[in-house]
Amino acid sequence: MFPSILLNFLFPPPPSLYVTTMSVIGISTLTNAGYKECKGKHMQYSKFLNHGVVKKENEMKLSSRTGMLLLYTPSFVVGLLSFLVFPGQDLRFVMLASALTAHFLKRVLEVLFLHKYSGSMGLESVITILLSYTLSTATMIYAQYLSRDFPDPSIDLKYVGVGLFVIGIIGNFYHHCILASLRKDGEKEYKIPQGGLFDLVICPHYLFEIFGYVGISCISQTLYAFAFTLGTIAYLTGRSYAAREWYISKFGDKFPKDIKAFIPYIF
Repeated sequence: MFPSILLNFLFPPPPSLYVTTMSVIGISTLTNAGYKECKGKHMQYSKFLNHGVVKKENEMKLSSRTGMLLLYTPSFVVGLLSFLVFPGQDLRFVMLASALTAHFLKRVLEVLFLHKYSGSMGLESVITILLSYTLSTATMIYAQYLSRDFPDPSIDLKYVGVGLFVIGIIGNFYHHCILASLRKDGEKEYKIPQGGLFDLVICPHYLFEIFGYVGISCISQTLYAFAFTLGTIAYLTGRSYAAREWYISKFGDKFPKDIKAFIPYIF
């Protein structure tokens, strides 16, 4: 039986085998991916390309810009199409679809106009991440649609969610700007980032990405949204830990030991 206390915060699970299955798959696969990051088995992009894995002969590579565009564009399109596929929905649905669309639009624009690239992406990683983003976005929207006939949870978190989402998207963008400013045109070397929360943690952009997803979950208040967010937290925790270990191995004593992974003073 769905615990009654959770009904104060969440819609009841919809009678959908698909959504239930995706909830289990989402949280388990992302948690496992985070665990693998901690163990050195990295998704093959960014600084971890060809790091911690046995190189595969003849594996197809894409430019980082192309790979990143492929990651985010389908989810952005899914968000836009949701307004056409599910017209006339309530405010919560519109807020959720708008937040997801804005989230991936921001990412697409950053790929095109902000980020600076130093390498390529493995096709296998591109396909894996692309499917994760696209399926999770579509499932989150579909789960929200299925919840339309349920009464709202007694504790309404959607406006809290909007606030958290705005904090997350602004903080994430700000720290992406700092990362982009580290390299001048033509430079490809990694540097220890400074400024903003980079003086306290090595992955503040991940911390604010989590704020964004928690905000989206609060807007949605569906079990799937929170399950996916918990999985995302697990994955980004592992990724942040791996990033800190990478910086220590690359820069040695030059890397300040008091800088944590992504939670200031704690982790």
